[in-house]
Amino acid sequence: MTLLRHARLLLLGSLLVATPLLAGQALAEATPPRELHVQAEDTLAVVPDRATLNARLWERTPAVSQEDESGGDPQALREARERLEERAGELIRTLEAAGLERDAISAGSLAVQPEHVAGSRREDGEREVRVRTRLERPFRVQVDDLEQLPGLLDALTEAGVNALDGVTYDLADRDAATDEALVKALEKARHKARLMADTLGITLGPVASVSETRSPVFQPRMLAMAADAREGAPQAEYRPGTIDIEAGVSVSWEIE
Repeated sequence: MTLLRHARLLLLGSLLVATPLLAGQALAEATPPRELHVQAEDTLAVVPDRATLNARLWERTPAVSQEDESGGDPQALREARERLEERAGELIRTLEAAGLERDAISAGSLAVQPEHVAGSRREDGEREVRVRTRLERPFRVQVDDLEQLPGLLDALTEAGVNALDGVTYDLADRDAATDEALVKALEKARHKARLMADTLGITLGPVASVSETRSPVFQPRMLAMAADAREGAPQAEYRPGTIDIEAGVSVSWEIE
C-alpha cells in the first residue's frame, strides 16, 4: 500500500507541473501574433522612348451596277492592285529616305472588300445602287528615335497615305518600368510603417507577409490624328507626354 500511494503522489505531482505548461502553450497558440499591416499604392510617370505609326493605303475600282452579274471588271481589279502596290513601294522608299530602316516598316496583308455607293435616280424614282471594290494595305512603322517622328509623319502625308490611324507611344523596356513602379510602392509601404511605428512608440520586427494589391500594368499611350494633321503647321510638335504605371502592395511587419 505504501508503494501504491507513493506512485499516486508522483503522478499527481507530474500532472500539477504539466498542467500550467500546457495551459501556457495553448494560450500562446490562441493569441495571434502582434503585427502592423500597411497598404500602399504609388504611380510611376515615365516618358515614352518609342512610337508606332499606323497608316493605310487603298485603291478602288470603278463602281458598277449591283445588277451586273459579272461581279465587276477583272481588268479594273488588276489595275487597282497594281496602283496600290506601286504606291506601297513608293511609301517604303520615302520612309527609308527619311532615315528609317527597312526592318522598322511592316506592310500588312492585302484586304479586299466591296463598297456600295448610291448612283443616279432611275425613271421609277429609285436610286440605283452601285458596287465597287476597295483594296487596302495597312502599314506599321516603328520609331525608336522620337526626334524622327515629325519628319516621318511628313513623309507619310507626302507619300499620299489615305489614313493616318494615330501614334502609339511605348517603352523599349517595359519590364524595367513596371519593376520600378513596384519598388516605389514597396518603399512607400516601408515609409508608412516606420512613420506609424515611430508615432505609436513600437518597434518593428521582420516582415511577416507581403502581397500585391495592384499589379503594375503598362498601357501604351495612343495619340489620334488625321492624315491632314500637318496642314497649317509645317513644323508641328508631337509631345508624347508621360505614361502612368500604378502599383499597390500590402505588407505586414511583426511588432517586437
